[in-house]
Amino acid sequence: MNSRAYVVTIGETMALMSSDKAGPLAHASTMSLGIGGSESNVAIGLQRLGVQSVWCGRIGADSLGQLVEREIRAEGVDVHVTVDDEAPTGLMIKERRTPTAQKVSYYRSGSAGSRISPDDVDERLIAGAALLHVSGITPALSSQAASTLRYAIAAAKASGVPVSFDLNYRSKLWEAETAGSAYREIIPHVDIVFAGLEEAQLAVGPAVDAEEAAGRIAAMGPSQVVIKLGAEGALACIESQVFRQEALVIEALDTVGAGDAFVAGYLAEFVEGREPEERLRTAVSTGAFVCLVPGDWEGLPRREELRLLGNHEPVSR
Repeated sequence: MNSRAYVVTIGETMALMSSDKAGPLAHASTMSLGIGGSESNVAIGLQRLGVQSVWCGRIGADSLGQLVEREIRAEGVDVHVTVDDEAPTGLMIKERRTPTAQKVSYYRSGSAGSRISPDDVDERLIAGAALLHVSGITPALSSQAASTLRYAIAAAKASGVPVSFDLNYRSKLWEAETAGSAYREIIPHVDIVFAGLEEAQLAVGPAVDAEEAAGRIAAMGPSQVVIKLGAEGALACIESQVFRQEALVIEALDTVGAGDAFVAGYLAEFVEGREPEERLRTAVSTGAFVCLVPGDWEGLPRREELRLLGNHEPVSR
């Protein structure tokens, strides 16, 4: 890496197949092939906003692994990948059962990504970063992946690098109680936490509202806690001060990936040293952009595009 500030992300990225039309997958005659993964989504989002990013992961020695690596590199992200000769690249399938309802299925048990190990983590790369970003998906994949996550966080903390952690609960990967226990173990060791309200409550128990949930997570150690509230915007507890941000009013087409886009927008402004209000404004904008386009990350905006959602002129000349 060069001397420019960069963000490191670590996690599994899968091949993604999605039906081209609404309806039962059993009757789909054509499907689209792409990629998807929370941490690489964040890396691509950061890159498009002008922040150099790095994605670290593990892929299979197969065509789907080649697809994952090629697509992420094509976005300008610096890719540090291990090719696993003994396990396949994971697969995600999206079924649009109705025009407004989607179902996501994972085929990632025993995948290359689930076999990520501390040997795949470059401590020097982390030590030189402006920030390390990880998510709660990784510890759900396997005990080895969980150990790798802890190893990466410890490497960052040893070098004074702040750590961002998105809870990112996936009910198909583990039980709520198990996830909550893992979150409570990780949260005291990170600096920034992102969560939906229900995810936050997995970690801290029932809360009357987002502000209470954020405050209880902050009491565990993080200096910044951001609660993603979807159409209701976001709330952040930063150094004991509460900030609120309304969402942009849009007609959502595909909400998958919106949380990752939100995180990318917030972290881009954090790395650039901008104030909490601007971090949250950009976060809700990037989240909204992704909802307007099919796919996990394809709709992520570039910085010069952020003003478009507030622009009532449909044609730019």
